[in-house]
Formats: sequence, C-alpha cells, structure tokens
Amino acid sequence: MTIARIVEAGSPDVIPVRRALLSVSDKHGLVELGAALVAAGVELVSTGSTASTLRGAGLAVTDVAAVTGFPESLDGRVKTLHPAVHGGLLADLRREQHAAELTDLGIEPFELVVSSLYPFERTVASGADDEAIVEQIDIGGPAMVRAAAKNFANVAVVTGVDAYPVVLEAIAHGGIGLDLRRRLAAHAFERIAAYDRAIADWFAGGADASVVTGSYRFVETPLRYGENAHQSAALWREPGGHGLAQAVQLNGKELSYNNMVDADAAVRAALDFDEPAVAVMKHANPCGIAVAPAHAVDPIAAAHRLANDCDPVSAFGGVIAANRTVTLGMAEAVAGIFTEVIVAPAFESEAVTVLKQRKSLRILELPEGFERPSREFKQVSGGVLVQDPDRYTVVDPATWTLAAGAPADDETLADLAFAWRAVRSVKSNAILLASGGASVGIGMGQVNRVDSCQLAVTRAGERAAGSVAASDAFFPFADGVEVLLRAGVKAVVQPGGSVRDPEVVAAVEAAGVTMYFTGERHFFH
Repeated sequence: MTIARIVEAGSPDVIPVRRALLSVSDKHGLVELGAALVAAGVELVSTGSTASTLRGAGLAVTDVAAVTGFPESLDGRVKTLHPAVHGGLLADLRREQHAAELTDLGIEPFELVVSSLYPFERTVASGADDEAIVEQIDIGGPAMVRAAAKNFANVAVVTGVDAYPVVLEAIAHGGIGLDLRRRLAAHAFERIAAYDRAIADWFAGGADASVVTGSYRFVETPLRYGENAHQSAALWREPGGHGLAQAVQLNGKELSYNNMVDADAAVRAALDFDEPAVAVMKHANPCGIAVAPAHAVDPIAAAHRLANDCDPVSAFGGVIAANRTVTLGMAEAVAGIFTEVIVAPAFESEAVTVLKQRKSLRILELPEGFERPSREFKQVSGGVLVQDPDRYTVVDPATWTLAAGAPADDETLADLAFAWRAVRSVKSNAILLASGGASVGIGMGQVNRVDSCQLAVTRAGERAAGSVAASDAFFPFADGVEVLLRAGVKAVVQPGGSVRDPEVVAAVEAAGVTMYFTGERHFFH
C-alpha cells in the first residue's frame, strides 16, 4: 500500500498540524500547498527562495532567520542548522521532559516539514563544472529531513510533490496519522539514501554499480499488467526524478508494462532531435520517425503525418511521442488513428479536448525539466548490468569519412544526418531508409543485417529508390548493402570498421553510390 492510500482521521495517533517548515528546491505545487496550509490555519516558516515564492503569492510566511535570531549566511549555506529549528524537529512531545525543555528554551515544535533537496543529480547530468556541482550538495535539507523522519512519532516529513495531496487531505480530516507519518519517513530516508549514493558516485568518478537498491520506490498503483495479462507489474519511481515515470496522465485507461516500455522508447527517439519531431512506436521499435519540413505551418502536426506515413499499418495500436507541444492539428490526426499512448512535453487545451474523445487513449504529459537517465540498468540472473546511456553529442557529417562515391549534396547530407540520428532508436540489427527528413522504411531486430536490409526496402516499396540508408553497425559482408543498392538507395551512412570494408566499399563504388563512415556504432538491444 502506498502513502496515497492512507488517510486516518479520529485516531489517537493523529497529530493536528499547527506549524510547518517549508524549504524546497522544486517549486512545483508550492504555492498551492502553502495556500492550502494557510487556509487550514497552519503557520508557515520558510527559507530563502521558498519564502520569497510563498510571499510573492500573498501568503504570510515567517522567515527562519526570525526563528533562529541568526541571518542566513555564507551564500545560503547556513540557514536551518540551529537549535531553534532542530529542537522543534527532534523534540519527542510524548516525553514531559522534552516538552518542558522546549518551553524553557522558547522553542516551538513543528508538526510538518516539507523539503526537496538541492538538485544535485540534475546538476551533474547537465554537465556543470565541479564548483557548481559541489554547491548543489545539500547540507541543511538532509539534516532537517533526517531529524523529522527520526521523530516521525511527532512530525510528518514530505520530500516529494507527489505526497502533497495526501498530506493536505489528512490535514483537512483533522491531522496526519501515525501510519502515514511512518511511511512518509520511510520515503524520506529512501530519498536521502539515493541522494547520498549519487554524491558518492560522483566523488568516486562515475557510475558505481555497487549499490542500486533503495534508489526507487513503489508509486501509486500497480500497472495494469506486465508484458502479458497473466503477469503482474508495477512502476517504481526514482525520488526527485524528472522522467517518464513522473509524467502526468491526463486521460485513458491504466498504463500497462508494455505501454511504459513503448512510451519510453518513443520519447527516447523523439527527443533525439532538436527540430520538431514525432516518433511512432510499436513493441519498442519505431514504425516511423520524422522531423517537420522547413516552413511547415503546424510543424509538429506535419512531423506526425510524415512519421505515420512511413508504416501506417504498423502504427495502428502504437505509441506516439512528440518533442513539442501537441497542437490541435496533430490531435485531430491522432484521434483518427487507434493509438494506445500519446506522450509529449505539453498539450494545447483544445488538443486535449479532442484526444479525450478517445476514452481509452492514455495521454501523458512529461514533467517540466524532463531529464534522461544518467545510468541504465538491465537485470540479468543473479545481478544487474549498469551502463552509461548511448547519447549523441553531435551529429555532424563534416566529421564523417567519405568512403565511396562523390560527396553528397546538402539535401542528401541532411537526410543522412537525420537517418543516422534516427537509426539509434531502432533495435539491432537496424537499417533505416529516409527521405525528406522522414523514415520511409525500417528493418529492425533481425539476427542478420541482410534480413534487416530486405525488411527495410520491402516496407519502403517504391520509396526506397532515391532514399538514403543508415546502418547502426558495419556491414560484415557486401550482401546487405547490395540489397540496398538494388532497391535504388542513393547514399549510405554506417560506422565502418569491418575487416571486409574494402569489399563493401567496392560494391558501393561500382553502383556509383555515396557512402560515409562515422566511426561509431549505435547498437540498441
């Protein structure tokens, strides 16, 4: 059972909330939380930017400095590390001596602490320098959270926005019960453990695979089912994360395991592009990927149309991801196609209205500040594999080696760059044909590259002629590329590096076709 399912009222273990300490780096939902607490008669004590945000919304706030009698100092490094704060957090009011000491010291207790820690993990992922990263190592926040969690018998501690509704509901019913406080404390210690693990990993110089447990927690309800209906499944979410797991569902049935896997793959594909882009996914493989044509009136709608046109048969029952706000134009097109999930950073209100006409369509809105994972995990029997994610830093044809044929013109180079970026989202062995900034044929997941080539040209049909091709790894023999050449592909991009590269180059040269080597492969298993 999750914390969102537990609201106790009328229990002798219920503690009314009179005084709350708020200090959050994540300001999402803060003003609404503060307003609800004030309406419930709760005194707000806060720090720095949190206090400024609340005060800017017209809410009465007491500064921590007024409580401690000591100003925030050292660029905000010292704010809450004071007996007037921690005495109010750690006093066990079930003990008469503690209550008497608080009175003698003039310290008032807190019944609620709301604290989200400095965004250390996000800062590391951003590529910031060491000085900036070190400044995001929170000291006062974890100290407050640990104190409140230890003293859960008297204090409730909230470390994530997802817990705001249940805490407010409990307060509205008279107070926060012991069982809920204990579970909130457990989540708080999980968050601190994950936070400290991330800091330790960074100081150690990279991904330390020695500790992976304790970094995720059970959230909300189990998923609808696993890969098959007879398999149970659940979503575990990283505390403080800003990924697909934190997306808000705006419509539709409960999500299944497969929905999440496909949505994650679709987001991975669409967000590989800087231009407005759409990916249509089925069984974690793209049915189509496209970017918007230059000067499109409705770029994201145009990108969707091109992505869907790649393989409309397979797109039936698929998952769609966009890297821009879904417009009304795109929504009207999607509404006419049976789709399991659509996920995007945002949706126009009119688009949501249209999409909701599909009662079962799951609409997922990505969290603000969406972040890709800094590490990837895959379970194997007896252990877990850990790796850095495969990311493109730059896709620049100027860094490629011309291996065969004449240099490509600008339009062909643009299609090659698109195809090379898009093929990364296709399961190996992967071949992707593209034209005009859109995939036109995809061969994926085959145990040999010849079959992937044949699948790609078969799906492309007449569109294969004049298209370009990308291969996620080198051609071990000339037979695969010969399939592409017979179909009329005009240019090829591949990593190169095979002992038989000369044989492949000779076949391409003989056909008068251009081929580039990138020197880097992109397997995706």
